[in-house]
Amino acid sequence: MGSRTSARQRAHHSRGTNLALATLASVVCFWAWTSVSPLGIRYTESMGLSPAQTSVLVAMPVLVGSIGRIPVGVLTDRFGGRILFALVLLASVPALVLVAIAGTLNAYVFLVAAALLLGVAGTVFAVGIPFVSHWYPPSRRGFATGVFGAGMGGTALSAFFTPRLVDWFGYVPTHLILAVLLIVVAVIVWLYMAESPGFTASTDPFLPKLAAAARLSVTWQMSFLYALVFGGFVAFSTYLPTYLRQIYDFDLTAAGTRTAGFAVAAVILRPVGGILADRIGPKPVVIGSLAAVAVLAWVVNLRPDGEIPAGVTFVAMASALGLGAGGVFAWIGRNAPPANVGAVSGIVSAAGGLGGYFPPLVMGATYNAAENSYAVGLLLLAGTALVALVFTMLFVKDKTPVTTNQ
Repeated sequence: MGSRTSARQRAHHSRGTNLALATLASVVCFWAWTSVSPLGIRYTESMGLSPAQTSVLVAMPVLVGSIGRIPVGVLTDRFGGRILFALVLLASVPALVLVAIAGTLNAYVFLVAAALLLGVAGTVFAVGIPFVSHWYPPSRRGFATGVFGAGMGGTALSAFFTPRLVDWFGYVPTHLILAVLLIVVAVIVWLYMAESPGFTASTDPFLPKLAAAARLSVTWQMSFLYALVFGGFVAFSTYLPTYLRQIYDFDLTAAGTRTAGFAVAAVILRPVGGILADRIGPKPVVIGSLAAVAVLAWVVNLRPDGEIPAGVTFVAMASALGLGAGGVFAWIGRNAPPANVGAVSGIVSAAGGLGGYFPPLVMGATYNAAENSYAVGLLLLAGTALVALVFTMLFVKDKTPVTTNQ
């Protein structure tokens, strides 16, 4: 009896340790992935960029971070999370250094290319979802993926600390500090992370495995929903500093601080969404999220005046998006075949990233300079959320009954 209890305690300790390490790796990668955005105002002013040029720049890391999630998810099924976490962390370092060099030279095309390469940091999400899912039973995967998903809190750290570090230490030293942090976390992951005892390396060829995941209805249903909720979070996080500068006339640090608050709200609510999905099922969680996003996008369009009304509106929007993101990935953990979780997660998380890539471009392209308005982009978000709400209510099923077994 004592030995069984000890074994169970060790299993829970390993489970918690690996979830914590995966979340740490995600936090640091998200910081690197979104490090261009908080300095968007700096780049705009130093290079004389238009709103459209700025939107292209801040969206570039999202593109590679999104598309790259598809092969990275499949590779995680084959080689495991420990190896892929370390590789993603280390591969982000040279891209970050190139961003520092390009920004110093004020070379816009070079900077866009470097930002594109920095997207490799965003592929970390496709590593973590299958990794933590293998460590937890189906009844706890909403919790596990929700906690890991809180690693997007690196966005908040980026928004809050990146402009401040530039003020304190300078532009290039800030990027070198972050590069060293990536290397340190890669070493920690390599030394202390372990695969779940239930993990079995997939030997299926890449393309057939990807094709098998693409044939699953859960893949495309969750891709659509995640493109909206996580894509909405990424889009707001990357473009919000520019939006706040344009609409509310905040400076670089003030806009970064408020963007950090937005990201923190989403980070807190994401594991809540996963836990609620474990208890009541993902469908009501996602429905509630989408309804809130539709209403709040319309409210943001009204440009609430005053610090408190505007702040409450953006925090509520972040909370709704975080709740929905937690609910969607809990749905994947429940409905995707275990052998395909990595491939499905890769496709879905790619869709989520692409959902964050296009809105900043739309916002920049539809900005009405005469009225200083982003109404078109915000109303498109509200309309898309309503379409997703109806789609979820009518067509998306939860195939796994809710259970409270631990």
